[in-house]
Amino acid sequence: MAANLPPVKPFPTLPDPKEYENLTENERMLQGFPYRPLDAELTKARSKARDLIRKYNTETSFDDDAGRRKVLDELLHPSCRQHKNIFIEPTFRCDYGVNIKLGNNFYANFDCVLLDSGWIEFGNDCMLAPGVHVYSATHPLDGGYRQLDDPGNYFELTGPVKIGNNCWLGGGAIICPGVTIGNNVIVGAGAVVTKSFPDNVVIAGNPAKVIRHMPEPTVPVGNLWKD
Repeated sequence: MAANLPPVKPFPTLPDPKEYENLTENERMLQGFPYRPLDAELTKARSKARDLIRKYNTETSFDDDAGRRKVLDELLHPSCRQHKNIFIEPTFRCDYGVNIKLGNNFYANFDCVLLDSGWIEFGNDCMLAPGVHVYSATHPLDGGYRQLDDPGNYFELTGPVKIGNNCWLGGGAIICPGVTIGNNVIVGAGAVVTKSFPDNVVIAGNPAKVIRHMPEPTVPVGNLWKD
């Protein structure tokens, strides 16, 4: 059986060497190229994010909407400042914050983790139940590239995650690197999503698979019954 398995590729994406040398570690990270996470610029960015996350989780009160939003506006990607009704329950965790793009009417319940070494993007009207984890960070499959020989001399990888409009992620769901989820998708509690899915489906399981097809939304927002 093992002889029929595909060989391990250490890196899924390798750029032109000249192009690679001209990129900063942050640029390599966001483009999905191998990068060194202990780079000084990246370490400083993570430290800033940790300070803001600590402030959000421990120093803002439940009824201080303006104060919470001020911290999120500093933490998240600048595009989020244009969008309304972004609410994240503490505790919340992320790597950089600035690589997270959220649409209008975003809600994340307790213990949300968004590992945003790569891009993480949500559309409008998305809801996350408690304990949802979204990972855009990953590692080379070849263990030699994961070993720390000298300070900063090991590699990590990223795979961007994009989630469409009107999605609901159930409690404890895990979205893995490189996944795209379409519009109007429900992700069942505890699902482990390892591949991309189209619009209008319910997915569940480990690994997640389609268990139901959804109709397009027909009820206007805020109306319990159709007219």
